[in-house]
Amino acid sequence: MHDLVDRLRGTLLPAVVTPMDERGVVDHDALAVYAERIAAGPIGGIAVWAHTGRGLHLSEDDRGRVLATWRQATSAPIVAGVGVPRSATAPTLAAAADATVAMAVRAAELGADAVMVYPLAALGDRADGHAQAVRLHQRVTAESGLPLVGFYLHGEAGGYPYSAELIRDLLALPAMLGVKTATLDSAIGCQDALWAGRGTGKLSITGEDRMFGPSFMWGADTALVGIAAAQVELSARVVQTWNERDHAAFVRASDRLDRFAAATFYAPIEGHVQRMMWAAVWEGLIPERSAHDPYGPSLPNGDRDQVIGCLKELRAAAAA
Repeated sequence: MHDLVDRLRGTLLPAVVTPMDERGVVDHDALAVYAERIAAGPIGGIAVWAHTGRGLHLSEDDRGRVLATWRQATSAPIVAGVGVPRSATAPTLAAAADATVAMAVRAAELGADAVMVYPLAALGDRADGHAQAVRLHQRVTAESGLPLVGFYLHGEAGGYPYSAELIRDLLALPAMLGVKTATLDSAIGCQDALWAGRGTGKLSITGEDRMFGPSFMWGADTALVGIAAAQVELSARVVQTWNERDHAAFVRASDRLDRFAAATFYAPIEGHVQRMMWAAVWEGLIPERSAHDPYGPSLPNGDRDQVIGCLKELRAAAAA
């Protein structure tokens, strides 16, 4: 586990998209090409089955083929998001925990190196929710045999705020690699979560697409983000310049990434997956036929124009 912490620290893990058509049929041929291109970039690992990749919406067969494709494309560590699949019947918290564990066990069988545990949002309202969250993570690692990434996910995406105490208790688990923060726009929540991990020796993982650069200044040392699904080099440049303590270059790189984030991560937030797919098409990463997110909201044409306009501006500025 400590070797994996050392291997991932200071690196970028794109939370990748899953190419699919308007009916949700995964284009596995397009996925293979996309995986090869992303894997060739400046990454430290890959995150599959995450929110950006619609992992909980995929069928079990598609999830298996997705992970297998990435496993073939890269020897870098693969972190698989695990939670309650949309196809699962989980009327109780016990059933939700069972479904999460089963997904983690399957990830291990398919060759994942670690799992990221989706939060069970109902635990946030329970008096014993803190203890249940810790027990869930303990059970996931015990039954899957894999190290863990905790996941403080904002409510709009189905999560709930993790207290500093819960984060410290999760990081105290021997199998825990670190906790990813994805608070969306809560600077206080992000800061508190990152500060809670200080001195633990574990990874402080940012998933803050709209606060990417600032989260490094607050203590993040690793990134697992959806924005890198279409902008690996741009995202990696922020991480690289921070690691090198080239602060002038860091500010420039962060500003460029912030502009792209502003064009892709805004209300409705669930639309960010479709916007990221449009960006991936423009970048030549996936074909038009496979750039559909049937699980997100309907978006106006102006959203795509904004994404492409931003990319054109960034490319022109880079060439100047």
